[in-house]
Amino acid sequence: MQEAISKASVLIEAMPYIQGYCDRIVVVKLGGSVMDDPAAERELLRDIVFMRSVGMQVIIIHGGGKEISKAMDEAGLEPVFVQGLRYTDDRTLAIAENVLCARINTRLVDALVEMGSDAIALHSLTTCVLFAHRKYLTTDDNRRIDIGFVGEVEHVNAKVLRLLCHSDTIPVIAPIARDASGGKLNVNADTAAGYVAAAVGAEKLVMVSDTHGIRRDPKDPNSLCPSLDRAQINEFIKTGVIDKGMRPKVEACLRALDAGTKKAHIIDGRIPHSLLLEIFTDKGIGTQILP
Repeated sequence: MQEAISKASVLIEAMPYIQGYCDRIVVVKLGGSVMDDPAAERELLRDIVFMRSVGMQVIIIHGGGKEISKAMDEAGLEPVFVQGLRYTDDRTLAIAENVLCARINTRLVDALVEMGSDAIALHSLTTCVLFAHRKYLTTDDNRRIDIGFVGEVEHVNAKVLRLLCHSDTIPVIAPIARDASGGKLNVNADTAAGYVAAAVGAEKLVMVSDTHGIRRDPKDPNSLCPSLDRAQINEFIKTGVIDKGMRPKVEACLRALDAGTKKAHIIDGRIPHSLLLEIFTDKGIGTQILP
């Protein structure tokens, strides 16, 4: 009896969140080592189907860096990173497109459909909603660095995404964009998620990865920050607390917040039902970032 009462309490706690987010768009970025674990990935997708079932309009964008590196290794190619970004030549782009679009994206869409949700693949091999221009890096003395076919998002087809959401379909986006001449560019999935959330006016952006969130001391798991605002984020960037792989995630969150998204979250997808715990409970489980 007590167990049944506890389950009812959880539902009551979730009710105001379910009511508040009904018919609102939530962008979920999937990435990190959680995508290397088929069981964990499947549970995340099941949580997303639950979110769709209670009225939330979910848009998924995913990465796949580790699978790309593995495929490059199998092809005898050595990954090269410049300032944290993968140098992308013709062969690397072809491998990235195959892994992200034909393999990972198809896998996610098929799983969602199997679970009873309508889902559609959106990428360079189907309908593309990301459009970008070539991205160049600079050295300390302002010299330009060519990193190949790497893109900087300049436009998102928000109209298509909203139409799909309103038709109860989950868009699943792979981060291969098109440029003005129809060419293809590899885009950082974290960055793309921020642009997508901003373009569609998302209520929430949730970055699902293999980190618990933002810690005051990156080496101390007990120093998790449940909630941060922009001033605190800027201080953490200045002092180096937010660095390397965390920085693109945080910058994506700030971009979405600047466009009107009310909250952004960084959570650990390896924790069972972390997505539901972050969205539908009072305490949450990761770090929420406020305007």
